[in-house]
Amino acid sequence: MHDLIFRSACTMAALVRQKEVSPSELVQTHLDRVARVNPVLNAIVDLDAQRAAEAALALETRLAGREEAGPLAGVPITIKSSIDVAGLRCEAGTKLRQGYIARQDATLVARLREAGAIVIGTTNVPDLLMAYETDNLLYGRTNNPWDLEVTAGGSSGGESAAIASGCSAAGIGSDGGGSIRVPAHFCGLCGLKPTPGLIPRGGHWPACIGPSAFTAVVGPLARRVEDLQLLLAVTSGQEFSDPSSVPLSLPAAKQTDLSRLRVGWFEDDGINPVTSETRQAVRNAAGKLEEQGLRVEPFRLKGMESARDLWWTFFGVVATTLLAPMIKGREDDLHPIVGDLTAPVEEAEAVTYEKFLETWLTRDTLRASLLEQMQDHRVLLCPVGSIPAFRHGERSWTIDGREVTYEQVFTPCVIFNLFGNPSVVVPVGRSAEGLPIGVQLVGRPFEDQLVLAVAAKLEEALGAWQAPPESVWEAARKS
Repeated sequence: MHDLIFRSACTMAALVRQKEVSPSELVQTHLDRVARVNPVLNAIVDLDAQRAAEAALALETRLAGREEAGPLAGVPITIKSSIDVAGLRCEAGTKLRQGYIARQDATLVARLREAGAIVIGTTNVPDLLMAYETDNLLYGRTNNPWDLEVTAGGSSGGESAAIASGCSAAGIGSDGGGSIRVPAHFCGLCGLKPTPGLIPRGGHWPACIGPSAFTAVVGPLARRVEDLQLLLAVTSGQEFSDPSSVPLSLPAAKQTDLSRLRVGWFEDDGINPVTSETRQAVRNAAGKLEEQGLRVEPFRLKGMESARDLWWTFFGVVATTLLAPMIKGREDDLHPIVGDLTAPVEEAEAVTYEKFLETWLTRDTLRASLLEQMQDHRVLLCPVGSIPAFRHGERSWTIDGREVTYEQVFTPCVIFNLFGNPSVVVPVGRSAEGLPIGVQLVGRPFEDQLVLAVAAKLEEALGAWQAPPESVWEAARKS
């Protein structure tokens, strides 16, 4: 069982198409894993075991009739519980949406099913998605499969824990300030924040419109880059439920010429320090890419000192403003974690129209500057954040004698939400405590396949993906 659940999604689908593994066997193996692991991790909050088993049987019937199987034939996946899956709860981790059941699949979920994937459940998130730690008053906290005392990240924390532990083969999260990339980094996974509009965001709550049209995306998490490439190919393409969706579909297999590519790398964002292990992970990644024949050069972002504050206006301030009517009178129904990534009401009310317009114009000016800086270095290699996964409830850290706060620690992520760059996380190292450390590979808008090609080269140089040690959750399960 252990060998099967940690195969890539691409390999699982191939085994099903070749009839070496039946869809029912594959799904049941994952459901058995959920039964053993999920009580300890608390990753999946709405399990759809019966419909998953029925879908597996239906696929077997089609295969027996020699019907063509899709590229994700029989692959068990999970979906973040802020994305509509017909018949399952999409509560976004909050009592304010408690009991909400999606009536139909989000477009990207429908596309995954059409490709043969089997949805086995939806996964845990922080209250209102507003934290880098997954915890809420509905289902409680999600634990990291590498160490139960540290967080799996947020807001796609349940998704990352499910995939890293072998409960699902791959899945879909969302990212407005690192919410795919941080959990991938914390749990030793690969994660893609695509170019906004490339994968349709209809069916996500909250809606990715207004400023969120360029800061927020939905995207895949998996254990291997090839799975990200396949999931992107299956889900990309225009769909008018997302008004910013673009008419671009990407093929799964595309040869990308990297011979003339220059990759720029930097160890920190020039503002906040990072741990020595994080620096070493970036250096090691740079060295591995050089071994693969890529031209890798030091790079420094220029003029981006205000980027995090600009992002905060579009994320934290806008969230407070938009959620205010929903929250009013129900403040006691919110987990305290919500305050971590939403602005105080006073701050939101102080933002004038002129200030908001100035922020938007400055954002566009800086975006043009970043794209100009990336003309020679079309891919950037950098940290995901200052630290690896933190202990539940931690909110500040001392690095090189300096305090780094919760608001600062993932600045390297939010910069690229602000400017709409595609970004891929690849696990490359471990902390002294044995926790995963990932790096980001960042590209120019709509050059997602180029970034994924570089990520595949890095993964190739690093060798086989490593699963979390079974002892972490097994001891807790027995106790």
